[in-house]
Amino acid sequence: MSLDRYYLLGRSGLRVSRLALGTMNFGTGGFHAAYGKTEQEAGALFHRYLEAGGNFVDTADFYTGGESETILGNLLAEAKVRDRVVLTTKFTNSVDPQDPNAGGNGRKHMIRAVEASLRRLRTDYIDLFMLHTWDRITPVEEVMRTLDDLVRAGKIRYAGLSDVPSWYAARAQTYAEAHALEPAISLQLPYSLIDRAIETEHVAMGQSLGLGITAWSPLGGGFLTGKYRHTDQGLAGEGRLAGSAGQTRTEREWRLLATLESVADKLGVTMAQVALNWVATQPGVASAIVGASSTGQLDVTLSALEFELPAELRAQLDEASAVPPASVYQMFTPAYQSWLVSPGLKVGDKPAGYAPVVRNWVPEGSG
Repeated sequence: MSLDRYYLLGRSGLRVSRLALGTMNFGTGGFHAAYGKTEQEAGALFHRYLEAGGNFVDTADFYTGGESETILGNLLAEAKVRDRVVLTTKFTNSVDPQDPNAGGNGRKHMIRAVEASLRRLRTDYIDLFMLHTWDRITPVEEVMRTLDDLVRAGKIRYAGLSDVPSWYAARAQTYAEAHALEPAISLQLPYSLIDRAIETEHVAMGQSLGLGITAWSPLGGGFLTGKYRHTDQGLAGEGRLAGSAGQTRTEREWRLLATLESVADKLGVTMAQVALNWVATQPGVASAIVGASSTGQLDVTLSALEFELPAELRAQLDEASAVPPASVYQMFTPAYQSWLVSPGLKVGDKPAGYAPVVRNWVPEGSG
């Protein structure tokens, strides 16, 4: 179990682990209290992640009613590892139901949010500060100028976006570039074998505009772990998805689960490890966010990148999880695009090996 390889996040010099530690369950209050952990329990998870070499930690100001940031701040201070950790937090959600400016993505709330997060995290800077969710009404120009101001003030090192439409992220990034503002470097989105919607636009947009994707819910909310089974009463098994939620699962999803189980058996690993490995090694993905309820579970999770998915098994997963493109997106498939050139000609972007991978270590087996 080792996270000893780090890669650049988006178009930046920031080096992060391919598996990030999610801390949504750090704390026992607020919206996420049902599966929250005490500070002692959270500390065990935090230290195990650092011992494995991980350096990318994700939280948000509303996780467990702010407790997640408070606990994380205490753990960072006690372990004296603040500079080693790449600390990410997010803002958008309201913190005062009586105040219309206590939520959303406007300048007033953003500045209030970063100051409050800095206090709870017991630090004077945040490595990656992210807009948590598109609020549909705040001008993108105001968002990017305020994030730029926070970078210049030394409050944050980098900016990012989470859960936004691809057109919005593209508009934000091009506005920043055109006006010499600090660009965003990361895009946090849900992505898993069971939810590949971001492949329609977000992935290619991120690759083109320098936004490294950090994938949340890479296990499909736990469905891809294999601990659930389909029954007439819904999902059977131990976990928060058990019960009536199973009624919403489709035959395609159950067939995917069977394929995932078959691949895991062939490799001698768990279904969760295969699902996580698939996400973390997909195009455009810089890191996948993982959580755990125990150190034993975390150990298994952090071993998910210690094997390679053979091409034929990856193809099986791709086929089982694929969703046919709809509407105009059908026109962007290789089959349709082949009509745009003369029959018999093969046209592509760049040949294989055109842009070789840059590493500062010698791959195993090399001379």
